[in-house]
Amino acid sequence: MSDWKIFHGNREPQPHDAHDGIQKLLRVEAPSWRKFSRFSQQEPLLVQKGEYWEELKKIAKGKERDIERGKNFRIRQNQSEVVDAVNAALYLRRPLLVTGKPGSGKTTLAYAIAYELELGPVLLWPITTRSTLQEGLYQYDAIARLQDAQLSQTDPEAQNPSYRNIGQYIQLGPLGTAFLPSQFPRVLLIDEIDKSDINLPNDLLNLLEEGKYSIRELERLAKQRNQEQQNNKVQVVQSDDDLDVNIYEGKVQCQAFPLIIMTSNGERDFPPAFLRRCLQVQMPQPTQADLQEIVKSHLGAPAVEQFQAIVKEFVDKNETEEGNLATDQLLNTIYLLTQNADQKSLKELLFNSLTRGVSG
Repeated sequence: MSDWKIFHGNREPQPHDAHDGIQKLLRVEAPSWRKFSRFSQQEPLLVQKGEYWEELKKIAKGKERDIERGKNFRIRQNQSEVVDAVNAALYLRRPLLVTGKPGSGKTTLAYAIAYELELGPVLLWPITTRSTLQEGLYQYDAIARLQDAQLSQTDPEAQNPSYRNIGQYIQLGPLGTAFLPSQFPRVLLIDEIDKSDINLPNDLLNLLEEGKYSIRELERLAKQRNQEQQNNKVQVVQSDDDLDVNIYEGKVQCQAFPLIIMTSNGERDFPPAFLRRCLQVQMPQPTQADLQEIVKSHLGAPAVEQFQAIVKEFVDKNETEEGNLATDQLLNTIYLLTQNADQKSLKELLFNSLTRGVSG
């Protein structure tokens, strides 16, 4: 029986191997309810061509911190269900809602997937209470265009004022960039979606189901063009990766549905319609052996040997009712201890529960 998995969680990317796995996915016919058709056979999109991914590879290589995050993350023995959930999300073309305690690796999972499968830089959309669907899709700088239009009126010789090219005033957000048609799926991290306004999960429903959206400003422009001006229906906009991409008639339809990782600390419930469109998985709490491996990957084997007692104390405290400690707190503590900081005062400072109020 051949291995169905594309993502394993413990492999270094090898030449061709990663994309061979993704190609295996693309050769498997998507479920009939998750097929996405193109808007037009004449759609001349740069992102369909190989140079788009070559540019993304260059960008990814320059993000050293993201590389380290993905490289240091390893799926542990008690996380096999996480690997299954990621692969199921790939095959089913569905978002993955990842819950778990702070520091359990929810965010880093997205970087590990992008690193192992060589899927370019992770598109990050950090959610706040003010985040909106529009912000995630694209932003249109109408003020800059108005200023350019006013300036062009002072130049009587201008035959083709630049302000008429609306695309230069549009910047795609991480969500909008993820749904650009591309050869391979992009990895989109929607971080801490439970922090969002109550309406955002419902606002996402149509996009997650249909895999497409429209840029209204470009749609209106396309309707003004007649058939003899077909080329003018293509507008160049800037993606969240700062790459120029072509948009045809103001419409964007994904070709390979992006791998969307949405993280949640479990601070709220989501509407059933939203949950129906997602796969869900819980990140398990790291064991003592897991934490030792994490400390080793970041601070080296000597730090593990020297501070085993600190790791055990961290685990014991985290298992109590007042626990709720994040892995970052352990790493911060051990790092400062390697700088000869006072152990007692340091633990009092850094081993505080994340749910405990700060006293005045």
